[in-house]
Amino acid sequence: MNQTLYKNTKISYSDTGNGKAIVLLHGFLENKKMWTEYVNLFSEKYRVVTIDLLGHGESECLGYVHEMEDNANAVNQVLEHLKIEKATILGHSMGGYVGLAFAELYPEKIQKLVLLNSTAKEDSEEKKLNRTRAIKTVKQNYTGFVSLAVANLFSEKNRARLATEIEKAKSEALKTPLQGIIASLEGMKIRKDREELVRKNLFPILLILGKKDPVLNYEESIEQIEDTTAELASFDDGHMSHIENKEELKSVLSKFFE
Repeated sequence: MNQTLYKNTKISYSDTGNGKAIVLLHGFLENKKMWTEYVNLFSEKYRVVTIDLLGHGESECLGYVHEMEDNANAVNQVLEHLKIEKATILGHSMGGYVGLAFAELYPEKIQKLVLLNSTAKEDSEEKKLNRTRAIKTVKQNYTGFVSLAVANLFSEKNRARLATEIEKAKSEALKTPLQGIIASLEGMKIRKDREELVRKNLFPILLILGKKDPVLNYEESIEQIEDTTAELASFDDGHMSHIENKEELKSVLSKFFE
């Protein structure tokens, strides 16, 4: 297993292929294994790095609040360890929040940024309350919370069609320790609004959204890239475009990475 240390905390990563670097960051309740198919595809042309964020996969917990900035610094530690000076960062959901924090802290290290089912907007007051409720729920019923949380990320029509993939995603999510879940919910709740960063047009940005995303409002999400040079790709499904819209996503990413 490939690993490095950030603040004496073990960070696990994979490093495949050669060429320009692409870093893939998973979302909440996910881990680097979600990218296997994408690593196989893109490592034919690029150097693809996947990283387990704090308290997920094989990376350890850092504390009781995993701020997006701490995750971004852990990502930077991996890049320093691998001697990668510049990379395209792709983040799914929470991974996108980490990608934005990384872009703010290390703008000179960003080639391009992909926000996959993610947003530069901070949590609304209602969302913050929901995260607090989620923390209470997961403490009371860990398995129930995780199972429901994962299933609810898919668009309704896909829940039956993709039952096998949903079960796989659930079994990976159930490997996430309770502390990792709570620390991430706390970190997402207090994250900064980074719409200003998107408006600065410092590097190419691609925003990928699902029109029936149960987590992110599609119309509101589009607002953040109005009057910017950011590109938009929209799919007709939910929050899990890497599973729900696999082939279209591969095509959109191939084009953007070039």
